[in-house]
Amino acid sequence: MSTYHDDINLIFHESLPWEKLSGTNILVTGATGLIGSTLVNALMSNPCRDYSVYASGRNMERGQKRFEKYLSLDSFRFIRYDVMMPLQSDVQFDYIIHAASNASPNAFSMSPVEIVKANISGVSNLIEYGMGHGMKRFLYVSSGEVYGEGDGRVMTEEYSGYVDCLNPRSCYPSSKRTAETLCVSYASEYGADVVIARPCHVYGPNFTESDNRVYAQFIRNILHEEDIVLKSKGEQVRSWCYVVDCVSALLYVLLKGASGEAYNIADPNSVLTIRQLAEMLAEIGSRKVIMDIPSDIEKSVFNPVSKSVFSVDKLERLGWKVSGNMYEKMSKTVSQVRHIS
Repeated sequence: MSTYHDDINLIFHESLPWEKLSGTNILVTGATGLIGSTLVNALMSNPCRDYSVYASGRNMERGQKRFEKYLSLDSFRFIRYDVMMPLQSDVQFDYIIHAASNASPNAFSMSPVEIVKANISGVSNLIEYGMGHGMKRFLYVSSGEVYGEGDGRVMTEEYSGYVDCLNPRSCYPSSKRTAETLCVSYASEYGADVVIARPCHVYGPNFTESDNRVYAQFIRNILHEEDIVLKSKGEQVRSWCYVVDCVSALLYVLLKGASGEAYNIADPNSVLTIRQLAEMLAEIGSRKVIMDIPSDIEKSVFNPVSKSVFSVDKLERLGWKVSGNMYEKMSKTVSQVRHIS
C-alpha cells in the first residue's frame, strides 16, 4: 500500500497546465491546517518546481515545525499572518489560495463572532492586497456546509438548502456563504479573477491538536488504544474525501476552473454515515464502538444537516478523477498520524 507521501508525489503526474505556475509566487493561507499543509507539501514536492511558495499561519512556531525541511530553501517562506488583518507585504503573489478558516466545531460554540469576522475579513483583506499587487487568480477554499440542510438530493453547485441564521452554530456556513458572495462581487465590480472550491468532509493527517471534528476524535481514540466514542446514533450521511485527493482537486480548480465559478470536491466512492466511519476506524484500530450521552455543549456544536452528499460532475469535467477506496486511505491516515505523533 502506498503512503501519504507517495500519494502527494503522484499529484504532479496529473495532466495539468503546470506551466501557469512557472516563475510565480504562490501564497497559501491556513498553511498549518489539514488542507493547507498538504497543499504546501504538494507544491513543494513538484520535481520541476520553478516557483516560490509562501505559507502563512498565525503560529510561527507551529509553521516552522511543520515545514522544517523547507526552511533552508530559497523557494519557500513561512510568514506569520492573521487574515483578520490587512496583509503587510511588498511581494506580488500571483496566486493566492485562501485556506485559512477555523473549522473546529468547538470554535463555532465558543467563538462564533470571531468565526464570522475571520471568514469575511480574510477574503476582503486578501483580494484587496492581490488586486493591488498584480494577482492573477484567487482561489477561495469554502466549504460544503454552505448548502445547509437539503431535501435529500445530491447537491450540485446551483443548489442551496436551509441554514438557520438564528442558530449561533450557523456562524460557519453563513459566513462561508457571505464570503463566496464577496468573492464574486469583487469579480463583478473590480474584475478580480476568483474561483471557489467547496470541499466536503475532508480527512487526512496533519489535523491540528484543537481539531475536534469526528474523524479526528475517532483517530485519537484508537491511537490512545481507546474504544471509539460515538456521541449520537451516527445516522447522518456525509460525502468524504481524502486530503490528497482534495488538494489534487484544488489544483484542478486553480489551473483549469472557470472564473467566478464554484466547484464541489468529494469522493463519489466515499459516502457513508458517521456510524459507518466509526466502525471503519474501529476495525482499522482493532477497537470497538461505544455509545455515550453527549453534554449540552457537545450537542450545541453538532452539524444539524442529516444528509450532505455532493455531485462532482462539474469538477470531473475539468479532468479530475479519483481512485482507490476509503478504507485504504483512512488506514494511511492513521499510519501517518501515528508516525508524526
